[in-house]
Amino acid sequence: MGTDAQADDLSGLTGFFFYVFIIHPCTAWILRPGRFERKRSIMYAISFLAVVATVKSFYEMQARGPNYYSQLGVTRASNPLEIKRAYKKLSLQLHPDKNPSPDAADQFDAVKQAYDVLMDMELREVYNKFGKEGVDQNKRYNETQFLIETAVFYVTWGMLAFLLTMGKRAGDARNWTFTGLVAMLVVEVALISSHSNPVPTWLAPTITEFEIVWLMHSLFPAFMNGCRSLGAYLYVDVEAQTRQLLVALQEQSKDILLVLRDVQIAVHNVRTGAGAGAQPGTSSQPIGGASSLPRATPTGKIKELQDRLQTSNTNVAAAVKSLKEESSRSSTMGFYLMILGYIVISYMFS
Repeated sequence: MGTDAQADDLSGLTGFFFYVFIIHPCTAWILRPGRFERKRSIMYAISFLAVVATVKSFYEMQARGPNYYSQLGVTRASNPLEIKRAYKKLSLQLHPDKNPSPDAADQFDAVKQAYDVLMDMELREVYNKFGKEGVDQNKRYNETQFLIETAVFYVTWGMLAFLLTMGKRAGDARNWTFTGLVAMLVVEVALISSHSNPVPTWLAPTITEFEIVWLMHSLFPAFMNGCRSLGAYLYVDVEAQTRQLLVALQEQSKDILLVLRDVQIAVHNVRTGAGAGAQPGTSSQPIGGASSLPRATPTGKIKELQDRLQTSNTNVAAAVKSLKEESSRSSTMGFYLMILGYIVISYMFS
């Protein structure tokens, strides 16, 4: 394996540990309940992850140096004549006889190497698909080899993603992560298997297919850990809310039974009192002229039943509304992200 491949593997491993052991705890701290308002917490977490991923990818790209197109100052759409003119101009500027820089010879050799590759259409295609290492190894597109290498990468990351998103709280994060992994696989296959770069020249005039794939691989750890953090924060325990709803319904049923029992007793007392009052020689007036104690009537009990039912129904309705909103938000977010990703990919590769 070449030096560039070893450096990429080391960079990917370093990035994985960097996001898992440093960035993920920081994001969890931002998303800790009660620290910020809900929407503001999500916005801060996404912004933090985006800034970290952008800065990290920028420094990694700077460390890799400019590609052959950038070195010559041409684009992917440049023809051999334009490349030859750009090389002639740079060779006069960077020639060791005219360039006082201590590394003038290295600069001149780098420009000469870029010119030799881009002027050869076959090597140029290899460079676009597999980078400098592919040119050094005289690599060619082989479907079987490409599928094996791709399978190794995606199976490895799929296993890591599965292990990091185990548990009920990480269900949404696991769905989002594997959706992103599948989308990245589709884009990579489309880039490598296509005859020309589907990315418009006006959007990225010098970036190659190899660099796009490398950038996706570099950003995936950030995406995966972002999904883990946001998934845990937005997790809704539907089972717990369902249990709470059932408890509320049970309490409502108990209230109804108690009030109905009181109504039954009151009706029985009314009937008994009416029967006793109809007997001769009895008086319905209280003894000694004392005022009668307030007695529950069926109408009053029914009114009490209505009040209790109204209060209980309000609590149950609030629980059901919360359950529906949280469940709908949790279940549809992944779907909306998939639709948005599909629209973006379709637009870029149409």
